[in-house]
Amino acid sequence: MTKTYSFVADKSGVRLDKFVGERCLELSRTHAQKLIADGCITVNGHEVRASLRLSPGDKVDILIPSPPPSPLSPEKMPLNILYEDDDLLVVDKPAGLTVHPAPGHPEHTLVNAILSHYPRLADISDSLRPGIVHRLDKDTSGVMLVAKNKVAQMNLVNQFRTRSVAKAYLVLVKGRLTPESGMIEAAIGRDPRHRQRMAVVSRGREARTAYRVIRYLDDYTLLEVRPETGRTHQIRVHLAAIGYPVVGDVLYGRRHAPFGLQRQFLHAWQLTFALPGSGERRTFIAPLPDDLQQVLDRARA
Repeated sequence: MTKTYSFVADKSGVRLDKFVGERCLELSRTHAQKLIADGCITVNGHEVRASLRLSPGDKVDILIPSPPPSPLSPEKMPLNILYEDDDLLVVDKPAGLTVHPAPGHPEHTLVNAILSHYPRLADISDSLRPGIVHRLDKDTSGVMLVAKNKVAQMNLVNQFRTRSVAKAYLVLVKGRLTPESGMIEAAIGRDPRHRQRMAVVSRGREARTAYRVIRYLDDYTLLEVRPETGRTHQIRVHLAAIGYPVVGDVLYGRRHAPFGLQRQFLHAWQLTFALPGSGERRTFIAPLPDDLQQVLDRARA
């Protein structure tokens, strides 16, 4: 369904795309820029640039066209829902499940599973990632958030952007890591020698990872890890960089995993954030899955 909105600027100097993103909550600034470029947003009846600085009294008209039919299809899959309200779902994502479809791979993802539970998720956007506000690697299990409407999605994205979301992971590494708590601070960027990998590089983006030892298991260490930034593969890259690779991580660690492990021992254990509807700050926990618990039991033995 096509939607229309009209707003009047009440102060001067604000960029048009920023004004639209602040006034029309269902539009991100990036989406606003696309609509401006397509001529769907006008100022005083004229097509303009996204960088236009508004003056008091300028009339901004917005036309949001109906989204094209979604290429996404719902799929019945087991879905472990930890919490649900009108704004979001908190799910315990299993290992081996990709978060969202990609061109040429539209099926068998978490988004497809959620569409079966909540078909209106496809209405949030025309992308292949409706409702997704953060990601976990395919072989990482644990707590994930999925927004059920555009306003909640923007709220949650902003919480991640401002680093007000607290994330805690359970991680098993090779070696006895000392000291028993610390902070790894090292910039991360694309590995110049292996483009499919990330690496600690001098010109990378700031990255900070806090850790504490939960227990030592022979020549392994079980950690609680709290990334303070959200770089790609951050935990795996940082721990490998200091000489304690994640057990089962074939990209940054060793080719063969012990104890029959079939993936990296990395589990998103806790997530703390403010519910978009009430502002109440809540913590959600995903128990350690059976395959990782069995690894700990074997490591103890």
